[in-house]
Amino acid sequence: MAHNPQHEHLIKEVAELFKPVLSKSPQAIYIYLDDEHKICNQKFAKMLGYGSPQEWVANKYPVTDVEEKDQEKVIKDYMDASRKFKSSSLKATLVRKDGKKIKTSIIMVWCLVSILVFGFHLELTLAG
Repeated sequence: MAHNPQHEHLIKEVAELFKPVLSKSPQAIYIYLDDEHKICNQKFAKMLGYGSPQEWVANKYPVTDVEEKDQEKVIKDYMDASRKFKSSSLKATLVRKDGKKIKTSIIMVWCLVSILVFGFHLELTLAG
């Protein structure tokens, strides 16, 4: 992905803006602009088997965190959130770093920050 200083600035701005939510929420949360510009809380990183949010952010291909059969619907709902301002909820299976699968319910909402729309995802674990 091409280097984008605007996206780098925006993800830092969003991280600061949502710091209280990311640090205090009992839910696993990640905020996604694109594969390179995303953030998550510790609960989300741990749920997927990462040692820290920074380790998850370093994953250049976050779509691999979603089981292949569910990738299309997760991407579609993200596109609807970011382009059509349409929130949704869906069930999807996530794949941990160690390969273990986790059934989750995702609440996907859009968030407008400095003219760019971010996907804001809350992950609720159903069963592991």
